[in-house]
Amino acid sequence: MGSGGLRRKILIVEDEPSIRNILYVLLAGHGFEGLVAHDSAEALSMVRQDRFDAVLLDLRCPNLLPDQVLSAITELRPSLVGRVLVITGEVADPSVLAMLERHALPHVQQSRMVAELGDRLKSLLGMNPSPAKSAS
Repeated sequence: MGSGGLRRKILIVEDEPSIRNILYVLLAGHGFEGLVAHDSAEALSMVRQDRFDAVLLDLRCPNLLPDQVLSAITELRPSLVGRVLVITGEVADPSVLAMLERHALPHVQQSRMVAELGDRLKSLLGMNPSPAKSAS
């Protein structure tokens, strides 16, 4: 619970360098350690080899079939069930909405990452959200 030494490790699955860098900096600013996978194959390899507290998954990565990746992640590391936060552009596509609902996946829109990412992750991990975020 205290911040003494051990930081929560978050896997970032994002192929776009600018978004990847923003996520990395945002995570560090909230006291998380971010490790990066550029595609689904690398992400699954990392999940197989290391333990993560949560996964940030961009649905728009090339060669990424979200249903298959989610199934593989939870099969490899059952501890990650309920600990995948999806990063979306717009959630207007009915198939994306259905997939998010089917897997009960929390998500944050790219346009809201700076404002919401830290609190969403903290909530996902059962940590207290940042105080004074609920201004009118």
